[in-house]
Amino acid sequence: MDTTYNPFSLMGKTVLVTGASSGIGRETAITCSRMGARVVVTARDQERLQDCFNQLNADVEGHLQFSADLTNEDDVKQLVSSLPSLDGAVLCAGNSTTLPLQFGSREKFDEMFDINFFAPVELLRLMYKKKLLVKGASVVLIASIGGTHSFMPGNGVYGASKAALNSVMKYAAREYASRRVRVNSICPGMVDTPLIHRGTITEEQLAEDAKRYPLGRYGRPEDVANGAVYLLSDAASWLTGHDLVIDGGFSI
Repeated sequence: MDTTYNPFSLMGKTVLVTGASSGIGRETAITCSRMGARVVVTARDQERLQDCFNQLNADVEGHLQFSADLTNEDDVKQLVSSLPSLDGAVLCAGNSTTLPLQFGSREKFDEMFDINFFAPVELLRLMYKKKLLVKGASVVLIASIGGTHSFMPGNGVYGASKAALNSVMKYAAREYASRRVRVNSICPGMVDTPLIHRGTITEEQLAEDAKRYPLGRYGRPEDVANGAVYLLSDAASWLTGHDLVIDGGFSI
């Protein structure tokens, strides 16, 4: 038996992870490094980004970090100019809100779309245009079941931004296939990250809501990170334009 065979390995790959200072992005960066990838991390918060960087697998050489606000045009240009050639990218940076549509002003929509839609799409566009994504590269966009598979009250502003991101993913997959660049998304259900513990929803409400998931709990960042590793790996080399739902069975 060949014990070295592992199509899910990321050995020899260079992978960019945005939003790497916390939550899904942080866990994805660490997990990718543990799977053998050279990881490039970026986020706005330098202190928390450094903490993530310190957790990357030290057995792999060449990890990089860049502090950047992806809603800032100059920061994006500087980041793109500094990036090495990439075998993969996981675009995790984003935000959420709970807001009834009657309070969803144009300002609120613009703010959410700037972070969740325009920022990752512009970065993806520039990486492809500048040919930073090598032949066979894989891009993973972190979308959500909100706006694609689940439509809960108060989730419209956030869900709309993620639905738009998921739609662009499919167009990018179709267009980028000519260079053999794969583009997929992950649509998680509720994941237990600092974003959900900001006081918008009480801890009691969160505990009660988690009971609605058939598998009995919210997701953990590693649940999404492991899905990203699959999509980045050679095991998914014939998969593009797909939204991978990881939601503990909620959408069924």
